[in-house]
Amino acid sequence: MKLIKLGKVSWAIGLILLVYGCPSKPSTRIPLAPPSRDTLTKKPNVTSKTEERNTITYQIKNTKEWLLANKENSTHDIVFAVNRTDKANLSRFDSIVIPSDLSFELSEYLPFPKKVDYLTNVSKIVYFSYPTQTFAAYQNGVQVYSGATNMGREKHLTPTGLFFTNWKSKVTISTINAKWILKWNFNFSNKEGVGWHVYSLPGYPVSHACLRLTEKDAKFLYYWADQWVLANPYTVSIKGTPIIIFGAYDFKSPKPWLRLVNEPHALDITPEEIKQITEPYISAILPAQRRRDSFQLAQRIPQQLERQNRNLKTKKNKTVI
Repeated sequence: MKLIKLGKVSWAIGLILLVYGCPSKPSTRIPLAPPSRDTLTKKPNVTSKTEERNTITYQIKNTKEWLLANKENSTHDIVFAVNRTDKANLSRFDSIVIPSDLSFELSEYLPFPKKVDYLTNVSKIVYFSYPTQTFAAYQNGVQVYSGATNMGREKHLTPTGLFFTNWKSKVTISTINAKWILKWNFNFSNKEGVGWHVYSLPGYPVSHACLRLTEKDAKFLYYWADQWVLANPYTVSIKGTPIIIFGAYDFKSPKPWLRLVNEPHALDITPEEIKQITEPYISAILPAQRRRDSFQLAQRIPQQLERQNRNLKTKKNKTVI
């Protein structure tokens, strides 16, 4: 990866300033090796039955009438996700897609499979589906999180293929428009300045290539995914979490999720499809993962030794009464 040398200026900040496009630059210095936030990682949910999704049907409802009849509660998050939008934008729709049953967990209404055996040996990976405008995070083949996204518009397509997460910032300023404040930003294409972050979800691909998310979803991925580690200002030593962005959006047709009304499983993504999408990249994903595992192990050993030494000193200093 080519990086511009910035002389005496901190190379970490120099990396940040390379970002452009929907692109963004961090407003604060980004730590390359952030503290572990494992406690914030959502535990894999394997209790949901596949049969649950098979019972769900969909219908079109008048938005205003539905909102009047349904007071805001947790089920609204499901409706937002099904329509690939957020609270601020839902009321602007004339009509919306409503599931027949809102009692299941959110992932039951989204297309990604709960488990992919092919990914058992992949520690972490994130998928973004352009055709369905959804994403899912997997940990050793088990889906740990999923949600809706609005990706790049037709004139500013989000790049597809394999990427790895780079740097992140809780608050980022867009280099296209300084008024655009992007929260919980995680970059995965440093040169082009593309990443995921919080921003308005109007319900269709509208961004300048970035992946728009709700704040809840962006915050989860912010703490769950790993940053890169740099050997020097020019070299990536340890890659971040792998991301695969796949498929193409049909900009000439109605929104794909409208098809759910007639075909409830029209957008489903099968484990076999995930396998086929991943296979071309697995030879790059696993070596990068092994390198990160070795790096993390090397970091843990000195920490463990230090703790052991502290414990020994504490025991020696204890007075027997």
